[in-house]
Amino acid sequence: GADKNVEDADDNETPQHRVTLGKPFYLGEYEVTLAQWAAVMGNNPRRFKGRYNPRRFIGWNNPVEQVSWDEVQEFIKRLNKQEGHTRYRLPTEAEWEYAARAGSTGVYSFGDDAGQLEKYAWYGEDSRWGGSTHPVGQKQPNAWGLYDMYGNVWEWVQDWYGKEYYSNSPGTDPKGPSSGSSRVLRGGSWYDIAKYCRPAYRISFTPGIRRSDIGFRLALSPE
Repeated sequence: GADKNVEDADDNETPQHRVTLGKPFYLGEYEVTLAQWAAVMGNNPRRFKGRYNPRRFIGWNNPVEQVSWDEVQEFIKRLNKQEGHTRYRLPTEAEWEYAARAGSTGVYSFGDDAGQLEKYAWYGEDSRWGGSTHPVGQKQPNAWGLYDMYGNVWEWVQDWYGKEYYSNSPGTDPKGPSSGSSRVLRGGSWYDIAKYCRPAYRISFTPGIRRSDIGFRLALSPE
């Protein structure tokens, strides 16, 4: 649709380039859950109903979804206020990919064999048969102990999307284009094929979109 950008690898994943992250950061071990969202925002956008199969129970430990990038910013604002600081944020696209790769240069953090992906990710579910999210932390983590970096839900990151940004991005702490019409998501989801779960794969949506396969995880800047 008009609010989504999905391109082939040679369109928006290249040129491959080395990026230096000069500032330390923390990244959430899990995607933000329904329980965490409800504790901060006072509402549950999922209402425990599967989008395609209303009988499927969606529990508190499933990742929150049906939340837009704009709503995520409000969640972060409220969480920071509760905690008395301004350190919580979304990761940049470069930070997310660095964490997803966990020191690997392969197609996935665990290597190049997509046949191993099912050990690490919920993906490839047919929506016609009630496919949906799963409780976080059920699959194997990557080498750095991060769960569901692939699959379950697409994860909003901070950056504006730029199709050709990789051609002219800075080599140190890139933060994406200075403006744009859509925000970047990474990681694939319960619905997607293995190709979309690669750490290099990029899509974007307008920041007001909500879907049952989009969520997020938090980054935290050090004190």
